[in-house]
Amino acid sequence: MFPLIVTLEAKTEADAPAIADALARMRPLCLAEPGCLLWEAYHSEADPKVFVLVEHWESRAHWEAHGKLDAIQTIYLPEVLPRASRAGHPSVRLGV
Repeated sequence: MFPLIVTLEAKTEADAPAIADALARMRPLCLAEPGCLLWEAYHSEADPKVFVLVEHWESRAHWEAHGKLDAIQTIYLPEVLPRASRAGHPSVRLGV
């Protein structure tokens, strides 16, 4: 399994609603992709500009293929990234 945590920070608070909408529309597309085991988006209650994505992929190759598919190409790249900074964190789940 390839777990990934992504943090997004909206450039302005005014960008947050558009980011939230885009992430909500991405979820069903991501979950339908080959190798996607989990794809969740969270909006911080402590900081309205912060979002966290929790993704589990069968493999790193599945995640890399994800970048070429509709959710990324038609929503994430044109609607999210212009409004936010991104930090990706490939991760290892503890206690397993």
